[in-house]
Amino acid sequence: MGRIVVLEPRTVNMIAAGEVIERPASIVKELVENSIDAGAARIDVRVVEGGRRLISVTDDGTGMDAEDLAKAFDPHATSKIAAHCDLDSVATMGFRGEALASIAAVAQVRAVSKTGDEDAGNCIEIDCGKKTPVKACSADCGTIIEVRNIFCRLPARSKFLKSAGTEMTHIAEQFKRTVLGGFQAFGKPVEAALIHNQRRLCHLTAGQDLRQRIASLFGDFICEDLIEIVGRQPSSSAAGSSDLRVSALAGGAATARATGKFQYVFLNGRFIRDKSISHAIRQAYEGFLDPKRFAVIFLFLEAAPESYDVNVHPTKIEVRFRNSSAVHSVVCHTLRQALMTANLRKSAHAPGHQSKTFVTAGERPGPLPTDAPRRVAEPAALFETDRRDAPSPTKRKFMQIHNSFIAVETPDGFMLVDQHALHERLIYDRLREKMQLSRFESQRLLIPETLSLDDAEARIAESNAELLERLGIELAEFGPKTWAIQAFPTALSDGGRRGEKGISPQPVEPGRFVRDLLDLLDTEGAAAGQAALESFLRLAACKTAVKAGKKLTDAEIEQLLEESDDARKTVRCPHGRPAVIEFSKAEIERQFDRTVSPASRRG
Repeated sequence: MGRIVVLEPRTVNMIAAGEVIERPASIVKELVENSIDAGAARIDVRVVEGGRRLISVTDDGTGMDAEDLAKAFDPHATSKIAAHCDLDSVATMGFRGEALASIAAVAQVRAVSKTGDEDAGNCIEIDCGKKTPVKACSADCGTIIEVRNIFCRLPARSKFLKSAGTEMTHIAEQFKRTVLGGFQAFGKPVEAALIHNQRRLCHLTAGQDLRQRIASLFGDFICEDLIEIVGRQPSSSAAGSSDLRVSALAGGAATARATGKFQYVFLNGRFIRDKSISHAIRQAYEGFLDPKRFAVIFLFLEAAPESYDVNVHPTKIEVRFRNSSAVHSVVCHTLRQALMTANLRKSAHAPGHQSKTFVTAGERPGPLPTDAPRRVAEPAALFETDRRDAPSPTKRKFMQIHNSFIAVETPDGFMLVDQHALHERLIYDRLREKMQLSRFESQRLLIPETLSLDDAEARIAESNAELLERLGIELAEFGPKTWAIQAFPTALSDGGRRGEKGISPQPVEPGRFVRDLLDLLDTEGAAAGQAALESFLRLAACKTAVKAGKKLTDAEIEQLLEESDDARKTVRCPHGRPAVIEFSKAEIERQFDRTVSPASRRG
């Protein structure tokens, strides 16, 4: 007798539920997505005891008649697609028809629904897979689905549920992901509320824009730090047959976090996780954040449905792009171009009177003033000084500290400058500008410098020959395991400022620099191109910038500050460390327990 049996439908549904319904938060996600697909203008989510006792989702969408309601909880029953060819153009949040059947297999469900052209509503009840006939009932237009006692017939699953507080945390996170992405994609003024144990946790109104919704969900502090980014990539190099549109609200150093928890990526309204996009975000922020910190960002991608496959994960949280490398390039380029022109300056805030140590906004963030201007991706001055009121640059007051830092008086306090980090940033910006215009100029060495390379290093040099040529470096074999540097970039001898005044660049040893560059190329691996160029620019800027511990003349300091005034760039070194930190006069006075009236301060 054969041992293989065909499982009964109820068992099949319970197995499917194990993939789709992990915890109460999964139910909230699936039901809210159904409400969005139904065109709801208002969605209310009520939860009792972290979803263990009750999850209720009410919407005013299109509703279902008696026939559709009877089929809705059958396996693989859906109104989103009709044939296999529809999988190539899925434009809704759901499409598989597994969610409602999976929920009904592991909980007690009651659903009430009414369409706009019916006089009465319809009701159905399911107890862990056992359905009752559909009955007529009184109801408003839309749908109400109540899910009670999840996993009540599955004690092995029920014992893995966490406390009500923990489960509610997961529900709130799913609510944020679903309503933020879904409402943004469909562009409708949707009202939504989340209520736990009769206490309203969140309420999004119909009139809120995206920034206001983020403030309601995550707090005003995160919202105030966000800059607006919008970009579009033509179809010739985007992910599919049509344009890839990228928009984002991205934060700076003040709100950066220790983990990537606050990086939200949405594709056509669907929250997704994608390693390639996460890498693109991290690469775009190189030089703007400490490498150990993660930017807060809400990234929205819009692409043709045929350019990606969403049918690769049971919960649809992962997608597969037809051209993932192009998506990576578009996201990285769009974000980095906006960040290069954004005002992401770092300010210092003094702590309470118990401590006399300064901390920065990036390390210990505090609330911004309510009248603080909203930041957008537009150029901003590095140091806000009215140069018309300063007839001579010599009027600037400054002093060098420990031959490493420069203290500069400002109209509203003072700022501390890391001379190496600021000079490194200025050189990096000049080199990057030259690189965008053309390849680097190089000069042939009168006496070629030789260096020994093992077989692995030689392979790296040969495989990156075209890149090295673009950088102005010419290598040639000179003997067994010996290579000669025939030409070297002029930018590394003049800091990218041929014919200009300024601090003399530090001498760079061609052999050591090339060896360091080959190590970087080996670390980057296959991520050549822009990533390798950025690595080269950071390395070149670091090697040629003035070092900490070097005594600067007053003229050199003045020139450095003048250049930073004109640069109008973000005041961070290419590796993400702050180059300038500002201290306000009010914070200084507070540290000395001075009480100064606004009138006397103006005087």
